Amino acid sequence: MDLDQALQTFISESRELLADMESALLAVEQADEKEELVNAIFRAAHTIKGSAGLFSLDHIVAFTHVVESLLDQVRAGKLEIAAALVGLLLSCRDHISALVEAVAAGQTEPDEALCAEGAPLITQLRAHLAGGAAAVVAVGAAAEVEPPVARVGAAGTPSRAWHISLRFGPDVLRNGMDPLSFIRYLQTLGQIRGIVTTADALPIDGSMDPESCYLGFEIAIETEASKATLENVFEFVRDDCELHILPPHSKVADYVELLQKQDEPARLGEMLVRCGTLTQQELDKALKVQGDTPERPIGSILVEQQVVRPEVVEAALVKQKQVKEIGAQESRSIRVDADKLDQLINLVGELIIAGANVNLIARRAQINDLQESTSKLSMLVEEVRDSALQLRMVKIGATFSRFQRVVRDVSHDLGKDIALVISGEDTELDKTVVEKIGDPLMHLVRNSMDHGIEPAEVRAARGKPAQGTLKLDAFHDSGSIVIRVQDDGGGLNRERILAKAVERGLVEAGHHLSDSEVYALIFEPGFSTAEKVTNLSGRGVGLDVVKRNITALRGTVEIASEQGVGTTVTVRLPLTLAIIDGFLVGVGKSVFAIPLDMIEECVAYSAEPGHDYTNLRGEVLPFIRLRKLFAVSGAPTRGENIVVLKHAEQKAGLVVDTLLGEFQTVIKPLGQMFSQVKCISGSTILGSGDVALILDVPALVRQAVQSVPVRHAEALAA
Repeated sequence: MDLDQALQTFISESRELLADMESALLAVEQADEKEELVNAIFRAAHTIKGSAGLFSLDHIVAFTHVVESLLDQVRAGKLEIAAALVGLLLSCRDHISALVEAVAAGQTEPDEALCAEGAPLITQLRAHLAGGAAAVVAVGAAAEVEPPVARVGAAGTPSRAWHISLRFGPDVLRNGMDPLSFIRYLQTLGQIRGIVTTADALPIDGSMDPESCYLGFEIAIETEASKATLENVFEFVRDDCELHILPPHSKVADYVELLQKQDEPARLGEMLVRCGTLTQQELDKALKVQGDTPERPIGSILVEQQVVRPEVVEAALVKQKQVKEIGAQESRSIRVDADKLDQLINLVGELIIAGANVNLIARRAQINDLQESTSKLSMLVEEVRDSALQLRMVKIGATFSRFQRVVRDVSHDLGKDIALVISGEDTELDKTVVEKIGDPLMHLVRNSMDHGIEPAEVRAARGKPAQGTLKLDAFHDSGSIVIRVQDDGGGLNRERILAKAVERGLVEAGHHLSDSEVYALIFEPGFSTAEKVTNLSGRGVGLDVVKRNITALRGTVEIASEQGVGTTVTVRLPLTLAIIDGFLVGVGKSVFAIPLDMIEECVAYSAEPGHDYTNLRGEVLPFIRLRKLFAVSGAPTRGENIVVLKHAEQKAGLVVDTLLGEFQTVIKPLGQMFSQVKCISGSTILGSGDVALILDVPALVRQAVQSVPVRHAEALAA
């Protein structure tokens, strides 16, 4: 086994588990049913601890063990999962993350600085543990929490105590053992509530051997020790006595609960040993019996030997079935390196280009069989393309979940009460887009919390709830993904933004701007209306970077705001940056590609001479002539067409010479030299080997809408 590769798998899995742990911790405070969330938190800590032990990362094991011990008390209902405890566990989660990242950086030995940071957390964890009802036994730098045992009432109830049935063998005395010494040692583990000495092994004919032992005991003991600990008392005489240890009645329910918390596949006997209801010696004895009668289930043998209650065996069988079903489900997924997926997409792109070339050759050759074969090949390539792209599609929910922690921590720093509401987390988009949109969204969320949502006293004065609300939403629209960041804060001050823009020379005084144009000014470099600088904002750094990063993803960002009501920032992004369904149009000898999802329809050209708009079934449709926009030489053809585009609920048309049909478009980025060219978002290679430019539909729609004179539009509408 490659240990380096295994260690990388541990690091990757730990990161995922820590992310799940954080999500569960952030959700558990508000959840009505906390049990499953607490179990998820416990499982994450337990899995990390176990995996770290495989690589001898003892410092991670020691710290995580204390966290696990605390979580065990929460699961047992002995500690309440309140806000203070959630905050502590979040800090512990961060520390475990730091320890894992240190391992990822090559630091497998304990780091003194990190250990120093973890020491106060361990102190706080043990303080919480000390307040619980668990018995804590020091083990190295960590603490081991024994399974919970019901206490005996003040009057003493033997039926709630452990029952030990003990029969010594005849050679105990000859071997130098004192039977009473074992009874005395039992008293150090708890309080003996009842004891009966049995002499049923004495010979009835008077032939008693004075050197042989005929003693037996029935003992009721109240203790918090585990079954294994009680059995170890008799370790030196284990082969020379008959021992049965029965748990208190309340302990059966505890065993069932422990069985339900087991997540690893195991045999029935192993599960019972792991939860403490069965010792290894008892299991070995039962297995020996089963060896003579293989057809007998181990569970029935254990029940017959009275070492396990039937209800515990039944619970173990149910849990065993559940674990097997979960394991079968998980085995259907595999991990694939992201670079391999990128390579696959690149190869599929080249396959599409080669397929287009073959189709072109087949059409020119006019061979029916060849054309039919290339048509089938094109369909298969399209299916391969869709499947390959689907592999790279991920849900945006993982990105949204990061902001639960951000909102909790930042609202605490700001002294504001802010709730985060997430919707559309199942919306899928390309993993590359997801990776690059995280930071821009972080800026927008923090900006809304700092500038948008008012302090509680201001909100109360305005008749608003003291708790502010921040909403994150995502959905698909016209081949794009739309992400909205919405707050119910004070909104943007239009006049203040405009005055600041005039002061900085961004806008001429007296120049009329629409609301959207005014609000867009906040994305200018260095623009800020904050009166004071905080550790979150006020320096005019961030929103210009947000717009630049979104534009680099071929996306757009828009702002809508109502003063006193709130602000909504809308981000539109392409679903993928690799391959799209396109539609080819021709202008002269030039060919352009348009994303098919953004095309509403194609109509014959009709418009009044000199007008840049037309009447589309009673609707004003502004249009742009591609020949004029890109200065294509030559006269327009007689049968021009208008391609109707739709973006962000707005429509516009493109006047083109010819419609060339659908085309699987492999997006190739433009070089740095052409990065500032407007209305072009990329390029693609045609089957002929020629290059076609991909049109930037959002930019074209905005330009077309802004170019229509308002009075002309109103007249046409009338």
